[in-house]
Amino acid sequence: MRVAIIGAGLAGLAAARVLREAGLAPVNYDKGRGVGGRLSTRRADGGLQFDHGAQYLPATDAGFAAALREAEDAGAATQWHLPTGAKTVGLPGMSGLAKHFADGADIRQGVEIQSLQQDSAGWTIAGEPYDRVICTVPAPQAARLLGPDHPLTEALLGVVMDPNLTLMLALPASGAAFETHRDAEDDIAWLALDSAKHKRPGPQCWVAQAGLAWSKDNLEHDKPEIANRMLPMVCKRLGADPDDALYVSAHRWRYAQASTPLGEPFLNTDTLYVGGDWALSSRAEGAWLSGTAMAHALLETR
Repeated sequence: MRVAIIGAGLAGLAAARVLREAGLAPVNYDKGRGVGGRLSTRRADGGLQFDHGAQYLPATDAGFAAALREAEDAGAATQWHLPTGAKTVGLPGMSGLAKHFADGADIRQGVEIQSLQQDSAGWTIAGEPYDRVICTVPAPQAARLLGPDHPLTEALLGVVMDPNLTLMLALPASGAAFETHRDAEDDIAWLALDSAKHKRPGPQCWVAQAGLAWSKDNLEHDKPEIANRMLPMVCKRLGADPDDALYVSAHRWRYAQASTPLGEPFLNTDTLYVGGDWALSSRAEGAWLSGTAMAHALLETR
């Protein structure tokens, strides 16, 4: 059975892992240059790095918790000790955890799938034939790939996904007395001293995530303008001078979280499975559970 997986985020990697363990050889297609989706780490000159997507990975599911322990045993993860408890983070950044889960996978990067079309012979993805397809892209993108007349599209359009705008900021120092700060009602909803995760010396590397309303209002600005707007707000909260910034960059997560998730692990027809973090929640654990569930359901059709 030939299986194509659209996406190499955590859902796609989880699905591929289950299928490989069952003896199949799935192929992951991803339009990006890296794996992991929001398990992302931005690196800059001077040894700076920023986990600008997922900050850490909570786990309530036993299977996901076991996978994180396995990653920690392999040196791909560690614990970030915060007042709220220990949090699992990737080593040397969150992308290291994604690379661990991608180990052994056949991943074709830089390939953007424009549509999902089936004929009597099966599916053709990037010019190659497949018997089954697992699609893990955000729900609005999946709906566009399938088209308005597909039987799964209506349910996909019911998923509401919200954006998040993120600032990466390096400072020689700041007046902040915290490593993380959360205020969902603030224009800057989350602040994290990313460089504290592994006690790295040198400049402070901060990740700031804007609140939902601010992200929606500023979503269509280009990234330099987003950075210009977020920088003074973040520095005010950190007790820092914007002129002291050593590095400033913004990132746009257009489909960051599902305010209205699907409510089940995936959707499917006989040979197509569609899911992702948006199916159950916006957490990485939801992506893992959805990808794993799709793979197990696919294996039942052999």
